[in-house]
Amino acid sequence: MRVVLQCVSHAEVRIDNNVNGKIENGLLIFLGIEDGDNEEDIKWLCGKIARLRIFNDKNGVMNLSVKDVDGDILLISQFTLHASTKKGNRPSYIKASKPEFAIPMYNKFITQLENEMEKKIETGEFGAMMNISLVNNGPVTIIIDTKIKE
Repeated sequence: MRVVLQCVSHAEVRIDNNVNGKIENGLLIFLGIEDGDNEEDIKWLCGKIARLRIFNDKNGVMNLSVKDVDGDILLISQFTLHASTKKGNRPSYIKASKPEFAIPMYNKFITQLENEMEKKIETGEFGAMMNISLVNNGPVTIIIDTKIKE
């Protein structure tokens, strides 16, 4: 699993021009799933996301987690995170999981992240054409990959 997460002061996802998910202070997370991913990856990554200290404390030091600041999360599935650009100029998405595997994993990820956060998270819709708008706060953008635990 691979995520790109961004601290945001506002983010929303629109599908067919309708707002599907919207948050204020918190994290916008793009999630890519590959066939080698498993439930241990979900548990590790959701725990890491909930506890990652990337929000400023009262002294302006990144010392607080999204849970500490009672932030919200908007989760977006994004198979293009597993694009390979090694050969040619057209990205290959061979590493990205097919929906038969990815959808159940995505749903498990949502459930686990809600358990870690102890509240509901906002989401896009798996496989839909989505328009995402955001105001990046910081800017803070972090990539985490479960295969290298980084």
